[in-house]
Amino acid sequence: MSDLPREIRGVMIPVTGGRVLLPNATVAEVITYTAPEKIEGAPAWLLGRLGWRGWRLPLFSLPMLAGHASEEDSRNARVTVLKALGGTAKLPFIAMLAQGFPRLTTITPELLITTGDESELGPGVQSEVLVRDDHAVIPDLGTIERLIAEVLAA
Repeated sequence: MSDLPREIRGVMIPVTGGRVLLPNATVAEVITYTAPEKIEGAPAWLLGRLGWRGWRLPLFSLPMLAGHASEEDSRNARVTVLKALGGTAKLPFIAMLAQGFPRLTTITPELLITTGDESELGPGVQSEVLVRDDHAVIPDLGTIERLIAEVLAA
């Protein structure tokens, strides 16, 4: 018998043009959007930095990074604070722009179906999936963290 869990709690996070699926344990908090402080020389997908619990978090747009959107609407936006997976003391959290509140969902192997051609995925996207009737992307948080760190180091 496998030690892997039969089901995990996930969150479907609305973003411009779609949804992002992440394990619930990855999300630290969802906060109200405030205009971030711009980062000089940063690509458009890295929207800036914002304050959260004493940290200055880099705020990114996954649709812009992946090439699925050219701009973001911040009028009703939220910010999803994510626990960084890279183990870097200088970057323990990152922030992703969301277009609403995440919705909890239970994920089982039977409910998660990979869709699309994996070779056509944009930067920062690990896979496209179908969960029940909801299409979503699973981000590659390791790559996103690395890209953010490279911009911040420059």
